[in-house]
Amino acid sequence: MSSRQTLVIVESPAKAKTIAKYLGDSYQVLASVGHVRDLVAPKEVPAELKETHGKFGVDIDHGFQPLYIESPRAKATIVELKKALKNADELLLATDEDREGESIAWHLMEVLKPKVPVKRMVFHEITKDAIAEAVSNPREIDIPMVDAQETRRILDRLFGYQLSPVLWSKVGRGLSAGRVQSPALRLIVDRERERRAFVAASYWDVAATVSTKSGDNFSARVTKLGDTKLAQGRDFDDNGKLTSGATVLDEATATALATALEFATPVVTAIEPKPYTRRPAAPFTTSTLQQEAGRKLRLGSRDTMRVAQSLYQNGHITYMRTDSISLSAQAVTAARAQAAALYGDQSIPATPRTYQSKVKNAQEAHEAIRPAGDVFKTPDQMRTVLNADELRLYDLIWKRTVASQMVDATGETVSVTMTAGVGELGTATLSAAGTTITNRGFLAAYEEGQDQSRNDDDDTESKIPALTVGDQLTVPEVEAKGHFTSPPPRYTEASLVKALEERGIGRPSTYASIIGVLFERGYVTKRGTALVPGWVAFAVITLLEKFYTDFVEYDFTAELENDLDRISNGELARQDYLTEWYFGKGEHAGLVNTCVDWKADIDARETNSFPLDDGIVVRSGKFGPYLECTNAEGEKRNVSIPDGLAPDELTLEKARELRDAPEPGSTAIGVSSDGASMITARVGRYGAYIVEQPIDPDIVTGDEPVYSLPEWQPKVIKGKDPKPRTASLFSTMDPTTVDLETCIKLFSLPRLVGDDVEVGKPITAQNGPYGPYIKRGTESRSLDSEEQIFDITLEEALEKFSQPKYGSRSASSIKELEPDPVSGKPIKIKSGKFGPYVTDGETNATIPQGEVPEEVSFDRAVELLADRRAKGPVKKKPTARRVKAK
Repeated sequence: MSSRQTLVIVESPAKAKTIAKYLGDSYQVLASVGHVRDLVAPKEVPAELKETHGKFGVDIDHGFQPLYIESPRAKATIVELKKALKNADELLLATDEDREGESIAWHLMEVLKPKVPVKRMVFHEITKDAIAEAVSNPREIDIPMVDAQETRRILDRLFGYQLSPVLWSKVGRGLSAGRVQSPALRLIVDRERERRAFVAASYWDVAATVSTKSGDNFSARVTKLGDTKLAQGRDFDDNGKLTSGATVLDEATATALATALEFATPVVTAIEPKPYTRRPAAPFTTSTLQQEAGRKLRLGSRDTMRVAQSLYQNGHITYMRTDSISLSAQAVTAARAQAAALYGDQSIPATPRTYQSKVKNAQEAHEAIRPAGDVFKTPDQMRTVLNADELRLYDLIWKRTVASQMVDATGETVSVTMTAGVGELGTATLSAAGTTITNRGFLAAYEEGQDQSRNDDDDTESKIPALTVGDQLTVPEVEAKGHFTSPPPRYTEASLVKALEERGIGRPSTYASIIGVLFERGYVTKRGTALVPGWVAFAVITLLEKFYTDFVEYDFTAELENDLDRISNGELARQDYLTEWYFGKGEHAGLVNTCVDWKADIDARETNSFPLDDGIVVRSGKFGPYLECTNAEGEKRNVSIPDGLAPDELTLEKARELRDAPEPGSTAIGVSSDGASMITARVGRYGAYIVEQPIDPDIVTGDEPVYSLPEWQPKVIKGKDPKPRTASLFSTMDPTTVDLETCIKLFSLPRLVGDDVEVGKPITAQNGPYGPYIKRGTESRSLDSEEQIFDITLEEALEKFSQPKYGSRSASSIKELEPDPVSGKPIKIKSGKFGPYVTDGETNATIPQGEVPEEVSFDRAVELLADRRAKGPVKKKPTARRVKAK
């Protein structure tokens, strides 16, 4: 009979593997692979519970009791855990030490129903000492934390299920509203509104290179002319108006001033030295890690958290979901020791540094993110252990942690004022400033990144040489430059995370997934690193602001987070809170009353309309945004908005330009010999194409080329008009220049290349959604270019069919991982017809756009496969069967 063991359950296989190394043979470490239960979807509620739980999966009339079901993807895992539990004399639940982890632990208790002693094992880093400490000091499950997580889950379910259907009926299918998602989207839309309303102001300035008698150069700028201050970008508001008494320099005056300065002799009139001190940034929280990784590594929030999770689970950093900026005594000692060893004893202060969070709603339940252990491994020591992204992120965390315990950077900032006679213009005042660092301090290890700023006027500080009041200088270079003020910068993922955190909206652990949803719903796209909202985002936020104001108010959403904290701390009862939030109390109407009262009053057309002027309205439609243009006679015409044109770029002037541009296809390419049809070129949702359509013979001028095409039988769908003959243009073709001969060739496709006499089947060449190809029966081979459709010979086609099938249509293996914990089969990353995917030979799961296939970790692959299994098998289309008429 085998000896009994202590069963330890964690969330992920990677974490289980790491922890198992530190525990002896008397412990068995298994993974739950995330949550084992979730709220039931309304359509899956059993018939006997439909009345109470059928709408939300939550019984709102009896204490908001949720109905949980075992996740389909977790069934095999649960069987494995129950089997292991039978041979255990103790159960340690070692899920993450946060609300989500506490909830997973509680659900495991509910599902496994253990008959042996159960303890909660918690730690914030996976090292031998930390695991030993956690095993020796277990605790009970924290029920208030479980209540807070459950409350959040119910809030999100009620919010989404009440408001999302409103969006489906009034804006578009597939959209969603969320407790944190919607205020986050409002931030992005509000910024784009500011950019649309922004009025740029123009101004000129004069920059010069000034030189001392010894030949030392430094940069300066003309800041005053006579007694009048000259305007810079910061002196204008967003309406293009001056906010100070400064004078705007025009081009003529700036050019004359620059010319005069070439021959001037500036004199130093004032030198003002000041001490310079710069303090190191605090160690990373989840939020600041996402921000800095975005700025310095160009990693999105999701990628940052994915990489950080891998580092944590493999024992390289502490827990990555935290809003604490504090370090443990052990970590402080390690950071100080490493700084002293690498940069000298003088690099650390006499006493350790401590940090206090200024973030709204900070819980500070964990330590800050730092390298794991009581002796930090340097990035050089990790080069052979980590992949590229892991090493970059570890390097960032290591540098920030060590720098946080180092001395200030110190030096001196010198401001210099100079005056120069400039002829008829009077006297010009030039200013310069520069900082000299005498002790780099923490900068030897790390320098924090900065977000994009507005109207900085190139105020880059340069080193100022030794000067004395009265020194005469020369001006070897001078330039007059024109400027326009800049609109508020769009949010990046990094700056959006910062804005959410500053307002206390959501929790840092949720930011990555929230931003991901904004992309998935099509609310935002990326231009470089900037987040650009689409018109559908404008429609959603307009509707929510007008009819569901509370739910996109920043303070209201932040207060929800405070309430969840109070539930977590045992200060607020979960049921009382949900009752007030859903049914209303006092000034707050409650979600249910708000949704019922307003839905009938929402005008879908008005919600999706954004008037410009001159009879032009931007509309958000089913197939994307477009312009509805109404002329003086009341006639309406729709005009497409080009892909990639951001809302702030769609000015009235641009809209008029689009309206007045000739429509693609308005010029005939050719007219049929009977004068009844015309071929035109157009640009549609899926690219450029040609179309043959019936016309009124009276519009034919007689100058159009004439064509004759074989008779064509259009497809007819019952109840609809016959579809016209169309053909896609090749990617190399221009709809404005395509000629009639090319159109006739395109309409002739598929082209018969010839017959394969050996197999008795014809070979055709054609274009498809995945590019050009040739076809023989059910077989196909890709062509190298679209032009080959018309050029390939029968001999060349037969040669292609004689070769094995290669190319994008066959799946090639990218890398192989360890066996999947469910199927036991090796996991492979492959590139297939529809893009990269993960497979264990039984289940295929698409790798989301934006994730690099070569860098998908074992844990991520397991998660993708589990999610795919949870959705059930792919449904095959039924085979069409011909039924004999009776």
